[in-house]
Amino acid sequence: MAMNVSTEGDEDEVMSAINTTPLVDVMLVLLIIFLITIPVAIQTVPVELPKASSEVNQTRPENITLAVDKDGKYYWDAMPVGSRDEMLERLIEVANAEPQPEIQVRGDLSVRFEAVGRLILDIQRAGVQKVGFITEPVQGN
Repeated sequence: MAMNVSTEGDEDEVMSAINTTPLVDVMLVLLIIFLITIPVAIQTVPVELPKASSEVNQTRPENITLAVDKDGKYYWDAMPVGSRDEMLERLIEVANAEPQPEIQVRGDLSVRFEAVGRLILDIQRAGVQKVGFITEPVQGN
């Protein structure tokens, strides 16, 4: 606790006013600490799972559609691709294009995930930054 001592005039008279500035500073710091830490301490992580619906995506002419049919065969804009090496070469060309087009992947419902996974791996290896998946909208939404 601090006291102000008057230096003017009468030296015998002492001012007995309490300096509350340090007290207010400490209280404000404590208030800020509590405001920051209490929500973190009592947070219970409410999780709402995403709904099974999709947004309408505008198909642009520069977008490239890659498809995987039920037999695991790859298609580049509806044209069959001979091998994965050929697909990788084309993807590298696309990755080097400026601006880089978006790759849209269409996978058949009954295809093994392995075939779609290989396609995604090739897209990643080529360095393509924009990848999207085309799905059917859920009925009733």
